Amino acid sequence: MERGSGAVEGLAALSPARCRLCGASLTTSLVDLGATPLANCFVTPAQAADGVDRPWPLHARVCDGCLLVQLDTIVPAESIFADYPYLSSCSSGWVEHARRFAVATIPRFGLGPGSLVLEVASNDGYLLRHFVAAGIPVLGIDAAANVAAIAQANGVPTRVAFFGADTARALAGQGVRADLTVANNVLAHVPDIVGFVAGFAAVLAPQGVATFEFPHLLHLLAGVQFDTIYHEHYSYLSFLVVERLLAAAGLRAFEVAALPTHGGSLRVYACHAAADHAEQSAVAETRERERTAGLDRPDGYRGFAGRVAAVQRGLRAFLSAERAAGRRVAAYGAAAKGNTLLNTSRVGADDIAYVADRNPAKQGRLLPGSHIPVVAPEMLLADAPDDVVILPWNIAGEVAAELAPLRAAGTRFWVAVPEMATVSPGSG
Repeated sequence: MERGSGAVEGLAALSPARCRLCGASLTTSLVDLGATPLANCFVTPAQAADGVDRPWPLHARVCDGCLLVQLDTIVPAESIFADYPYLSSCSSGWVEHARRFAVATIPRFGLGPGSLVLEVASNDGYLLRHFVAAGIPVLGIDAAANVAAIAQANGVPTRVAFFGADTARALAGQGVRADLTVANNVLAHVPDIVGFVAGFAAVLAPQGVATFEFPHLLHLLAGVQFDTIYHEHYSYLSFLVVERLLAAAGLRAFEVAALPTHGGSLRVYACHAAADHAEQSAVAETRERERTAGLDRPDGYRGFAGRVAAVQRGLRAFLSAERAAGRRVAAYGAAAKGNTLLNTSRVGADDIAYVADRNPAKQGRLLPGSHIPVVAPEMLLADAPDDVVILPWNIAGEVAAELAPLRAAGTRFWVAVPEMATVSPGSG
């Protein structure tokens, strides 16, 4: 998600009682997950004692007008993204995904030394570094100063800013015209989603291409991926809704690709409405796929809350049985989605001893809410617990392969979404 750190502006005028796209009432519930801490608010023991990881309402609703799925309570972006603990480069699989994108995109759109690639929510330079290596000028925009500093140190020019219509107009006034813009897993992070997309129209060259990657709502619903619902994800997107967003900014989708990332994502290629890029057949095919699944009508969103409750019961039953059998359970991956799963399932440090994570910024801290300690993977390997729950289920196969010595010692690997299931190396 949850991969890029947020880069958004324009929060103050938004009302959680109205849709952030069309302004219609938000009266239809998709799922009410109660009150949980911010999913990336990792705390020290002292901060936990002081209640720094306070809970906020977490209720996803379906707009009665345009069917945009969104949270009905807005946590200020500045509270989430100013010092962001997620580093994209910590996932080797995600870095490879970015490399493949660059390798394919450079020849497809004729990018070279005279081009400009602009990425919003560029994080630690995980993607733009591949364009830099190819001799193509780049500019990253990220709201988190800590990760922007890492990108800059690695030779990726990066500006610390929230991106939106105002920032984009300022960039355009400085002569910025991008031949390719990239927004990976950031659309969901934007409270003012209309102004955000309008910003891309302002900085995009006349024949430029804007790409947007985002987890596909179709898979969230089908796979009960409720753990991807958390406060920094203000919206949950279908292609039908994204097309409406693009049109409001004078843009149009001309290509769309289905991706396996994050449990099923879309990459949308967009351009100015008058640009020459011909619409590809996948655009109409994706629209029809969503209509067949019911995403163009309220009926397609009913019954989700009951399926969520079944997943939560399954996790609690598993942990209770493991405790009764005297087995020790740990977890891997201090992912934001894991915090939604654990907190809404009422799982704590009595159930899971610790969670291992490669990100040194999270190690030595506690998960928000559950207060499960975060440790380095080396501790997990040395401890060899009986069971490991892999919280970032979207990379479960990659993790299981990395932890092969544990499997040889008898440790079992599990995921909890969409149900409790064992994991084999290379699966997922």
